[in-house]
Amino acid sequence: MTSAITQDQPPQPSKGTSQDDSPHGADVREEEYLYRDESRLKAGSLLTSRTMARRLPSLVRRSVQMAWRVDRGATIGLLVCQIGTGVLAALGLLAVTGTITALISSGDITERLWGAAPQLSVIAATTGLRALLGITVVWLTGRLRPVLGRAAELTMVEAALGAELAANNKPGYNDAYDIADRGAQVTPDLVEEAQDVLAATATLAAGAAVLTVLHPLLLPLLFLACLPQAAAYVRSARVIYLASLETSGRRRMLGKLRWHMAYMESSEEMRACLAGPFLIGRYRKLAASVNAAERKAANTGAWMGLAGAVAGGIASTAVWAALLWLLASGRMSLAAGGGAVFALQTATGSVRGIINGGARLVRTGWYVQDWQNFLDNAHGQAMTDSRGTASLTAAPERFEVRDVTYRYDGAPKDSLSGVSLHVRRGEIVALVGENGSGKTTLSRLLCGLLLPTEGDVAWDHASTADLDPWRSWEHVALVPQKFTYLPLTMRDNITFGQGDTSDAALLAACEASGAAEMLPNLRSGLNTLLTSEWFGGQQLSGGQWQRLVLTRAFHRQAALLVMDEPTAALDARAEHRIFSGLRELAKDRAILLITHRLTNVAVADRIVVLDEGRIVQEGTYDQLTQEPGLFQSLWELQRRMSGGTP
Repeated sequence: MTSAITQDQPPQPSKGTSQDDSPHGADVREEEYLYRDESRLKAGSLLTSRTMARRLPSLVRRSVQMAWRVDRGATIGLLVCQIGTGVLAALGLLAVTGTITALISSGDITERLWGAAPQLSVIAATTGLRALLGITVVWLTGRLRPVLGRAAELTMVEAALGAELAANNKPGYNDAYDIADRGAQVTPDLVEEAQDVLAATATLAAGAAVLTVLHPLLLPLLFLACLPQAAAYVRSARVIYLASLETSGRRRMLGKLRWHMAYMESSEEMRACLAGPFLIGRYRKLAASVNAAERKAANTGAWMGLAGAVAGGIASTAVWAALLWLLASGRMSLAAGGGAVFALQTATGSVRGIINGGARLVRTGWYVQDWQNFLDNAHGQAMTDSRGTASLTAAPERFEVRDVTYRYDGAPKDSLSGVSLHVRRGEIVALVGENGSGKTTLSRLLCGLLLPTEGDVAWDHASTADLDPWRSWEHVALVPQKFTYLPLTMRDNITFGQGDTSDAALLAACEASGAAEMLPNLRSGLNTLLTSEWFGGQQLSGGQWQRLVLTRAFHRQAALLVMDEPTAALDARAEHRIFSGLRELAKDRAILLITHRLTNVAVADRIVVLDEGRIVQEGTYDQLTQEPGLFQSLWELQRRMSGGTP
């Protein structure tokens, strides 16, 4: 069996690669995997006892507010349970003192037992009711956790969708989303940990009230005894949290490496290009560095905890010595001393619960703050702030960019500079240029996905900056270079819930794109789940997916159709079918076509040639093939590569 397992393991790279000793792997640093945000490290360094005490009330308040938004009934129930727990704890401790007083009083033992019976009944009742309240808290928290987690995730996704598309190109934005995802996941923990702190606080209040009644000296002594352990626990939590922050980039990279090494999308390259063995070596090195950092933090935290326990033990000895002195000096009765023992034990456990739970709550609070920071970031770039709410009364006839300049955030130069272009319904305009010339950027500006840095984009003289984006995109159909493989049915992948969802409308779009040829091979036709990862689903090839994306665009009946390399994954016959049908599609659409295959742009009414973000040529196919310039140069190069003569 061992031999078989060994044989099934992937081949190991040669020395110098598997261990990442090559020049390319020797310098692996966290900076390669994380957009550095020193504010997070600074926040972690401020995780002190004073900070914890200051932040606890606000964190508890935030947890209550979050819970209130998703389930008010459960939130009210939890608060009532915590208050009830505190009241019952106080009654129970007072009943203990009364019981001891009755038992040590003079008289017959039977009379003393009967005298203690009412207090014993109170103890039994409060114990049972506290247990019932505890069960209720567990039930209500169980109701809240999944709802709260899903709500936090949905809030984050809605904020991301509501932000300008340009936000995705800003440094650190996508890293912030990944980090915030951890905050969304632990949001339910915030509520649960806040409940633990509230429960401990309620019990402490009960114990403190009883101790104050028995003797006012006991309460301050109790808090002094708990301080050493409190400081040690908070410092230990701080060390572990800082280690988590320092390794977050590497841990995220480990997750990405696992995904690429194991999932189907990259399985071929993992094997044929020997990327798998190389990445295993990189994974081992990163994992070792993360393990070392976390092990060091755990060891440091353990030593801090040990020191705190020793100091706390000495301080607790002083508290018990003070209690004995109060009894011996007659300053406290024996019955009161017995009650004080129970109250001290209760209060001590509560203080430790507040400290331990509070440290966890503050640490979770930093993760939730990452979530909140992303929401603030996304809301600060919301389309509702940068765009208007106007709507078009009819589908636009003319789409135009006027003297537009666009620069991506952090880019050293403009992607587009002083570009003007228009396309009308019934017209096909092709964009041509080398990689990086600005074709895709220009198309995204024209369809309103991006707003220009300078200049204006207008649909029938209405600026896209003034239009409601979601309403305006009803007039746009986009075939992007990189399209999304969604695990939905073919019907849903085509419609996204938009337009005429009848079979007749879908089949007509499938005929136009050539996707109708796939339908006989799909188990449930248009209702087939397009993924092999779930039972009953089927996987499409790259070319089939491209046909489906074209079907989606044709089905929308939009006024503007943007096709960015629409046939890159299609065979020659399917490609010919698409371009042969463009003229028919253009009868009631404005079509913007981007392709590197210059023979395909002969169908266009006008061809616009871009070079380094500027328009350098414009004309028909016949004009540009005869006119010296970039288009003719690229056209002749492609003809030579295909075996033709210039």
